[in-house]
This record gives sequence, C-alpha cells and structure tokens, in this order.
Amino acid sequence: MKRLARQRGVALLLVLWACTLLAILLGGYAVLARTSALQTRYQFAQTRAHYAAEAGLMRAIYALQDPDPKRRWADNGRVYPFPFDGATVQVSMVDEGGKVDINAASPQVLQALFRAAGLDAMAAGKLAANVVDWRSFVTDLGQADSARAAYAAAGRDYGPRHGPFASLEELQQVLGMTPALYQQLEPAITIWSGRAQPDQNTAPPLALAAIPGLDPQQVQAALAARQQNAGTGLSLFSGGITHSIRSQAELADGTRAVIRATIRLRPGGMGQQPYTVLRWQEGDGE
Repeated sequence: MKRLARQRGVALLLVLWACTLLAILLGGYAVLARTSALQTRYQFAQTRAHYAAEAGLMRAIYALQDPDPKRRWADNGRVYPFPFDGATVQVSMVDEGGKVDINAASPQVLQALFRAAGLDAMAAGKLAANVVDWRSFVTDLGQADSARAAYAAAGRDYGPRHGPFASLEELQQVLGMTPALYQQLEPAITIWSGRAQPDQNTAPPLALAAIPGLDPQQVQAALAARQQNAGTGLSLFSGGITHSIRSQAELADGTRAVIRATIRLRPGGMGQQPYTVLRWQEGDGE
C-alpha cells in the first residue's frame, strides 16, 4: 500500500514538472511571438517613414525645376512641410553655391569659416593653411616632406593628399580638424560649387559669416531679410544646378526617417535621368 502511494506521488510530481515545463515553453513562445510582432511593426513603420522621406526628396527635385517661378521652391534653407500618406514631411534645400567649397575657397574664406565655428585667430589660420596644403599639388618637395613630418609627429600614418578633396568626409583627416568641429562645419561646406566664396543669397549662417567684408551685423541683417521674404511667400531661387536636400518624415507614432542627398540637376535631357545623385546619407549622422 505504501509502495503504491509512493508510486502515485512520483507520478504526480512528474506530471507537475511536465506541466511546469510546458508552461515555461508556452510562455517563451508567447514572448518570442510578441517580440517578433513588435519588430515587424517597427520595421514596417520605418519603411513607411523612409519612403515618405524619399517622396519628399522627389517632390523637392520637381519643385526646384517647376516651370512656374511662383511655385518654385527656394534653395536657401527654407523648410517646406506637407502631409504624405499619414506622415508629416519637412523638406529643405540649400544651393551648393552658398556653401564654402573646401577645394576652391580662398585661405581668407577658410579662416573666416573656422573663426565663425569658434576657433581663435591663430588656430583658424593654421587649420586654413593645412586645408590649402592638403588640396594643393606639390611644388616644393622639401615643403611636402615637412608637412608629412608634421602629420607623423601627430601620430598619423599618412600625409596630405596634395590634390583636391574627393569627399567632404576627407576633411576630417586634415591636421587640426576634430570630430566636433567637422560636425559643426559639415552643413556649410561643399566640394561641388567651384566658387572662391559662397553666394550671399543662399549661404547658410556659418558660410555667410565666412564671406569677406560681411560683419556680424550684416550677416544678421541678411538672415533677417530671408525670414521676411519667407513670411511674405517670396522665394529666392539661385538658379544653381547642384543642391543639398534634407527630407524628414515623421509618422503619428513618432517614427522618423531622414534622407540627406546632394543632387545635380540635368535639365533638358529628353529621355535621360533629370538629376544625378552626388551624395546620399540616411539619418542625421548624430
């Protein structure tokens, strides 16, 4: 009798363990299914936001070439909001001619740009000289060796390119450039304008401060005039063909996508792509 009771107790214990194990397994599957559903929902929302941001980019490209000047969008940083498929899209465009071309800007413009970004006069002048040295072809072998030695002394295993910058990111390799300073400068620099100084009509604030002959009061007056024109609906379009476009799309649940692209318009080409993408970035790079 005792043996039978013991066997029944063991059987009951096994049943309880089996039920516990099944409950754990079912709970794990439920958590896994919920996690998978949340991931799918997140990916779907991210995809919706991404394509809404792409729609903003395409609309900007069309608006830059709108045959009606009254409907053409300004390329001086003004933000244009509009709804698209449940998302709020905000698009802004900047003419590359309004930025500081690190391949073509004069040393004075480069120094003024670095001063406007917070460097003192000595540091700004030295960094401007380093940028010019990086982009300039070698004419003095002794000077080139000296520059390479300076980079080696700073722990770099490379020297100046002695040729044009191939990308904006390459500026980070110049001696004296820091990640924080580059992040501040990046919206105001270009390699696609070919101008010795920025176009005053479309220059972002930092690039505007780098234009020789403009004091801080004149810079503020120029920015205020733009705001006034934006408030009256007037659009200042530079007529340039190379633009940086930032398109941000945000869904009702807060999901956000940002696309930043530099494009070159190709008007008048029947049967051809109406633009060329020079640079493409997703996110703000923060």
